[in-house]
Amino acid sequence: MSKRLTVSDWKVPALLLLLSLVPILGGIARFVNMSNGSVTPDNARFVAAPLPIVIHVISATIYSLLGAFQFSKGFRLRWPGFHRRAGRVLVVCGVLAGLTGVWMTALYPIPSGLQGPILLAVRLVVGLAMVASIIIALSSILRRDVPRHEAFMIRAYAIGQGAGTQVLILGPWMLLTGQGVGVARDLLMALSWAINLGVAELIIRGRKRQPRQSGARLAVNADTSLLVTARR
Repeated sequence: MSKRLTVSDWKVPALLLLLSLVPILGGIARFVNMSNGSVTPDNARFVAAPLPIVIHVISATIYSLLGAFQFSKGFRLRWPGFHRRAGRVLVVCGVLAGLTGVWMTALYPIPSGLQGPILLAVRLVVGLAMVASIIIALSSILRRDVPRHEAFMIRAYAIGQGAGTQVLILGPWMLLTGQGVGVARDLLMALSWAINLGVAELIIRGRKRQPRQSGARLAVNADTSLLVTARR
């Protein structure tokens, strides 16, 4: 019998969807700005070479929205087929988002105020790390190594959600200082990825501890014969 979804099953997807909302709206606004035909210093690089940004925004949007439901245990138990099919889509979209992000970072003529050497290096590293994490996750599930698969998909999704966290970090700073360029901006953007990856590692470690904690509770409540069997 299928597991019925509870409020707790919706909590994580809802939070991740909210985190994705502003970057997705920003991507839509970028498309509208490009379609108007007006060329400005802010969008000149996108108008000159639109394919990477179009692929990046579409793939990152699908990755963020669809990926939000992959982290709900209730959704996985009730719709295991959806989890597998969505996973295949996420692999493609995640790789495309990561590779186009690297492409734009390395080849777009980004103004120095919007991307200094620090941010350039960080973007290249996290973009390649996202792609590598997805590939490792895919190879892991093909070998039926579910814990490793889950761990690297969590890391990849944390990287992909960097833009959402950057809105939360950069927004207050820009309101307080009125500045949206320079070294401080680069460092805050890098900090956003660091925060996401830190949270990801906490989640991964928490999942690793769960079986041991469950085993400890079982041992406390088990009778002598079960304890002997467990030791064997």
